[in-house]
Amino acid sequence: WEILTFLVNALLFALIGLQLPAIVERLHLTASLVADVAYVVIAVVVVRLVFVPVFTYAPRFLFRRIRERDPYPPWQAPMMIAWTGIRGAVSLAAALALPQSVPGRDLIVFVTFCVILATLVGQGLTLPAVVRALHLEDDGGAEREDAKARIKAAEAALARLEELEQEGWVRDDTAERVRGTYRFRTNRFRARYDGSDGDGVEERSAAFQRLRRELLEAERQAVVGLRNDGVITEEVMLRVQRDIDLETSRLDA
Repeated sequence: WEILTFLVNALLFALIGLQLPAIVERLHLTASLVADVAYVVIAVVVVRLVFVPVFTYAPRFLFRRIRERDPYPPWQAPMMIAWTGIRGAVSLAAALALPQSVPGRDLIVFVTFCVILATLVGQGLTLPAVVRALHLEDDGGAEREDAKARIKAAEAALARLEELEQEGWVRDDTAERVRGTYRFRTNRFRARYDGSDGDGVEERSAAFQRLRRELLEAERQAVVGLRNDGVITEEVMLRVQRDIDLETSRLDA
């Protein structure tokens, strides 16, 4: 999907690149036209700078339930969102979709392109400076939410393990091994959620992951060696490597 989106964007900008010279020639650029385009660009930016904060704070001010569920964010957040309102393919596609017979089509396409160019280049290039000026920092909210979800998932697994142990078919040694794994996982993500690691859980987890990567790499090299020696086929090697790759990808979870 991302590749398709990229190709569509490239196609749209290629189309405007083909049409723009003729449009500029027909419009006969003048100082007044350039000034009008500048006014439109400024209006677009200013309207968004006003619109986003108002519609961020107004619902919270008017409705207590929204305010309790989602408190007021710091003013820097909506301002940053407002500044990142960069126009792109959607605006360009809407302008290019106008029939040639529509009065003022050339002007609409030209102004749209100028707005896109100004926001992409102007606002885009100034984003690092805006972030520094607003003193924005990652509050770790996404990481804490991820850790909370993993804690709940591990706790649900432990609760289900307790139920399955009552059925009699789960071996005690197997249950203890699985329980230890999930308890360690719970402690690890609880330390990440709380931002404290007094027991060194993260350090032990990092050491374990490093060890597993080294061992999995040894497995991978051994399988490749077996293929090179003609002991196993290419198909078997790829199947085993796929399982090793899946185990490797799980280490980051």
